[in-house]
Amino acid sequence: MDMTTVGDTGLLDTLQHQVAVFARRAEQTRLGGVGQVRNSMDRAAYLLLNRLDQEGPMGVKALAASMGIDSSTVTRQVAPLVDSGLVKRTSHPEDGRAVVLQLSPRGMSRLEEVRSSRRQLMAELTQDWAPEERETFCALLTRFNGALSARMTTSGVPAPETSEAS
Repeated sequence: MDMTTVGDTGLLDTLQHQVAVFARRAEQTRLGGVGQVRNSMDRAAYLLLNRLDQEGPMGVKALAASMGIDSSTVTRQVAPLVDSGLVKRTSHPEDGRAVVLQLSPRGMSRLEEVRSSRRQLMAELTQDWAPEERETFCALLTRFNGALSARMTTSGVPAPETSEAS
């Protein structure tokens, strides 16, 4: 169903173009932050560490479900985080046979370092914005990501992370 009208075609063309430019620039810079921390953590690692921080220790299946990705992807992405000591594998407290992933103290420290750097970048990029503009942009971007996630879910495509705090 075509939901566009002649009047908003130009606006929607501009919107899709700006989203494409944003995606390219975000990937080029990874919106990684500033200073020595800049580009020092890839998106997958950041999102996994952030999710473990927000929701606490969990198994691979639960982590995958909460992020809208499959378990094999989580397993592959978490392996280097375990190897580098950012994530610990521990036994489930109620079922010692099950493995739980947990943010290590080193992982928490590293995550906070990256968050701080990214926060500084966001401050620099929006330094000449009024506080209300920042709030509006954040609300609209969150809403846009939610709509993308919902669309992917209804189309049978696993939804990427949409609600990560930085």
